[in-house]
Amino acid sequence: MHKRKSRKKLLAAVVAVAAAGFALPAIAQAAGPGDSGDSGQQADYADAASKFKVPESVLLGVAYAESQWDEHKGQYNTSGGYGPMSLTDVTAKMLAGGGAGEAGRAGLSDAASDPAMHTLTKAAKLLDVSPEEVRKDSRTNILGGAALLASYQKELTGETSSDPAAWYGAVARYSGSSDQAVAGAFADRVFAQMKKGAKRTTAEGDRVSLDSDPSLKPSPGQLQGLKLNATSTTPQAECPPGLPCTFLPADPSNYQVANRPADDLDVKYIVIHDTESSYDAAVSAFQKAGNGDAANYIMAADGRVTQMVPNQNVALHAGNYWFNMHSIGIEHEGFAAHGATWYTQSVYQDTADLVKYLAAKYDIPLDREHVIGHDNVPGPLDDYVAGMHWDPGPYWDWNTFMAMVDAPVDDTPHGVGQVGTAVTINPEFAANKQTTKVCPYDDPTGEITECTDQTEPSNFLYVRTEPSTDASLFTDPGLHKADAKGTDEISDWGSTVSQGQQFVVADVSGDWTAIWYAGAKVWFYNPGGVNTSPATGVKVVGAAGDSAVDVYGSGYPQPSEYPADLKPSTEAPLSAYSIPAGQAYVATQEPVSTDDFFKTGDVLVKGAGKLYTIQYNHRVALVDASDVTVHKVRVRPRPGTAQN
Repeated sequence: MHKRKSRKKLLAAVVAVAAAGFALPAIAQAAGPGDSGDSGQQADYADAASKFKVPESVLLGVAYAESQWDEHKGQYNTSGGYGPMSLTDVTAKMLAGGGAGEAGRAGLSDAASDPAMHTLTKAAKLLDVSPEEVRKDSRTNILGGAALLASYQKELTGETSSDPAAWYGAVARYSGSSDQAVAGAFADRVFAQMKKGAKRTTAEGDRVSLDSDPSLKPSPGQLQGLKLNATSTTPQAECPPGLPCTFLPADPSNYQVANRPADDLDVKYIVIHDTESSYDAAVSAFQKAGNGDAANYIMAADGRVTQMVPNQNVALHAGNYWFNMHSIGIEHEGFAAHGATWYTQSVYQDTADLVKYLAAKYDIPLDREHVIGHDNVPGPLDDYVAGMHWDPGPYWDWNTFMAMVDAPVDDTPHGVGQVGTAVTINPEFAANKQTTKVCPYDDPTGEITECTDQTEPSNFLYVRTEPSTDASLFTDPGLHKADAKGTDEISDWGSTVSQGQQFVVADVSGDWTAIWYAGAKVWFYNPGGVNTSPATGVKVVGAAGDSAVDVYGSGYPQPSEYPADLKPSTEAPLSAYSIPAGQAYVATQEPVSTDDFFKTGDVLVKGAGKLYTIQYNHRVALVDASDVTVHKVRVRPRPGTAQN
C-alpha cells in the first residue's frame, strides 16, 4: 500500500471572486491535523468544509461519488479527474488515448476546450495556487472541491447554507453535465449516499467516514435554476425479456449521438470490460462531463444491470474510435487482477443473456473475433498500442461464457491439425493454472502491496520463442522495445493467447505447437493437443505476393474519399506489425467496408476498401482484403494427437 505523502505547505490567500459574489477565506498552512482533531483525510474534509462554509456531509458525499475518497496520487482517473474530488483537467491527448480512442481524428483540441473538462484549473484560480498543487496534493484538491461547491451554491442561491438539503443544485452543477437528467442523477446518487452513510479505508490507508442522515430531504427543484438542457424522455433499457435492467444516462459528452444501424453504421463487435472500480464509481465516471468515456452497459456484482448509453449511439469505451463506431461495450464491476472473485456464475449468465440478445438484434457473429475483451481491441495508431487496456484479464472464463451464448469454442475434440490448418485455443479453465506477476500498479484495490507471483486458473497460454519451458517468452514488438523481453506480468498481454482465439499451425515438435502470431512463429505447450481443438470451417488469409502485408488498428477511408467539408481521419499501418510472406492468419467473417462517422449531421463516409478482421496476436487486427489471398482450411488431425 502506498504511504501517505507529507502535506505540502499551501499559499495563504484571500481571493475576491466577483463571479461568485463572495470572498474566499484565507487558506492556512497545514502541517498537522485539522480543526476537528481528526487526522489524515477526514480532517482535510472537515477543514475544507469549515473554511468554505460547505456542510461536511455534502463535501464527503460528493467526494465519495467521485472517487470513494481515493487520492490517485497525482494520476488522473477514468473520468479525466484528479484527486479525491475528481477535478478535471482533460487534454486532447487524454481523449486520443482514453476510452474515446480518437487518435488520428480531427477536432480533439476543440473538444478538450469544454470548460466542464477543466474544473481543476478553475479551482486553482479560486484558491490562488498552481494547478499542479491541486493535481498532486490531496488536501489542496479537497479545498478546491469545496471552493467550487461554494461558488456554485452562491451563484444559484446567493448564499451558502448550513443545511445539506439546500445544496442539491450545487451538487448537480458539480457533475459538470449540461444535461438535466444526468446532473440530477448525480445529485440523487450523492444525496442517497448521504442518507445511507459510508465508511471506508482508502487506497492510501486513511479511514474516512460519512455519518448517515436518514431524514435528509434534498431540494430537487433547484435543478431548474441551473438552466440545463432538458432531456425529453428517458430511454427504456434495451435488454432481453427476463433480465431486469434499468436505464441511467451517461453524460452526453461521453458518447456520440447516432442512429445505428439505420444510418448504415453497423454494429459488428461486443466488447467485454471490467470497471477496475466499484459499480458506483463507474456510474459516476460515465456521468462526469467531458471524460470521453462511457460504455453501453454496466453489470454490477450484486446483479444489477444498468444501461447508460442507448445502443443506437456510439459509446466511447474501447480506446479505439473505429471499434467504438461498430461495437457495444459491456462493463463488469470488478478488478482484473482479482477477476475470478468478481466474475460469478450469475454475472456470466446475465451477460450471456444480454450478449445473445444483442447478437441477434444486430447480427453480430458469435465468435472470438467479434465477441472480444477490451484486451483484444487493437491500438488505433502506433503510439497507442502499448497503452491499450488488458481487461477483463486472465480470469474471465471465455470457454464457459461462449458456451453460455450457444457458441462454444471447444465444440470439436481436442487435438492439433496438420501444419497449415487452424486450431482453436481452448485450455480447460479450472485445470489451466498459470502464474503471473502482479504488482501494486496492476491492482487499484490496494490489496497487492508488492510485486507477487499469483497462480490461478486462467484463460491463457504463454507463447515462447522455442519449444521449451526454458525459452524466452515472445516479445511483442508493439508492446516492448527491441532490446526488451516478454514478461509474465499480469498486464503483459504480448506473450499470451487466450481461450477461443484461432491461429494457423506453423509447426509441431513433441509436446509443443507453433502458430503464426504477430508476424513470428511462436510456441506453446500442448501435450497431445490438450489445449487446442482443430478449427472447423474457417478461412485464413496470407500475403497475396512476395511482400509483407500491412496490419491496421482501424479502418478509415482514404483521404480522397472524404467530402470536401469533412476532415479525414489519419489512417496508417501499425509499423511494428506485418504479415510476412508465407504466414497465414484466421479471418472467419467476410470483409467489411472502410468507413468513418461524423456526429454532426449523422454522416457516415464509406470508402471503397474492404477489411478482414483477423486474429493477429493477443488482439485482433485489420488487413486490406486487396493485399491478401483467402482460402478455407480443412481439419486433418495429425497422427498421434488426442481426439477426446
